[in-house]
Amino acid sequence: MLTQIAIPPYTLSGISVGGVYTALHVPELDALFDAGQSPRSFVGAGHLFVSHGHADHVGALPALLGVRGLAHLSAPRTFLPAEIAHDIAEGVEHFNRGQHRKIEFPCVPVKSGDDFPLHGDLHVRVFRTLHSVPSVGYLLYRKVEKLRPEFHALSGSEILHRKNSGENLFYDVERLELAYATDTLVDVLDENPELYRTRTLILECTFLDDRKSTSDSRKKYHIHLDEILARAENFQNDHLVLMHFSQSYQPRQVHQILKDRLPASLRQRVKVFAPQNGPWPG
Repeated sequence: MLTQIAIPPYTLSGISVGGVYTALHVPELDALFDAGQSPRSFVGAGHLFVSHGHADHVGALPALLGVRGLAHLSAPRTFLPAEIAHDIAEGVEHFNRGQHRKIEFPCVPVKSGDDFPLHGDLHVRVFRTLHSVPSVGYLLYRKVEKLRPEFHALSGSEILHRKNSGENLFYDVERLELAYATDTLVDVLDENPELYRTRTLILECTFLDDRKSTSDSRKKYHIHLDEILARAENFQNDHLVLMHFSQSYQPRQVHQILKDRLPASLRQRVKVFAPQNGPWPG
C-alpha cells in the first residue's frame, strides 16, 4: 500500500523506509524520485531522478523498465550522478541480455550546478548532497516571464506589438517548486539556502529521538530530527515533507514523535510521509 499526501498544487505518492526502499512519484510534474520500488502506478512518468547508487534507491530500476516495456513505453529519461552513470547503464545492459530484450536507457549523467529543461516552463537544477557515496539532490523550478516595471502602464495590445517587434519587455523569474534531498548530512541545507525557500521540500529525517544520537546519525550520513529542530526558523517552505524514517520506528511512532517534538510554527507545514497506522508497507 503506497502512501499518498497532498502538497498543493501537487500530489506525492510512493514509499520510503530508510535502508529498505525509497521511490516517490509526483504525477503533475511527470517525475519519479529514486527507484527502490517499482509500483505499477509509476509506469507513466517520463523522468526519473536518482539520488545515488545504493540499492534501496535504485535497486528496482530494472523492474521499472520492465513494467514500462509491458505498457509499450520507453525507459524514462533518467538523471543520476555522473560517477555512477556508466555502472548503472552497464547494469541495465546486463539486464537486457538476461531477459533477451533490448530496452534503450536514456541516461543523463549529472553533477552539481547542472541545469536541464524538462517540459514547458519546468526545469531541474542539480545540487550536491553529502552522503558516503556520490550523491545529488534535485530542485525543480519554473522559469516565468515577468513584465518589467517600467512597462506596467502599457496596454495589452501595445505590449504585444512591442514584443513582436523584438523589444525586450520581460525578465525571467525562477519559481522554486519542489526540491528532493535524501541520504545526506543536514549541512546540505546550509550550503543551498534556496532549499529553505522552495515551495515543497522533500527531506530525509532518518532518526527522530535518542535511540540514535546526532553524532551517530552524522556518521551514517543521515539527518536527525534534532538538526531540523535547530533550524526550525529557517524553513519558509509551504510544505516540508519528512521521509526516509528508520524502520526502528513504527509508522504510528513516527507520527507521534513528530507531533510531540515539532514546534507549532513548523508542525502545521510538515507532511509526514509514512502510513498513519499499521506496519511499514511490504
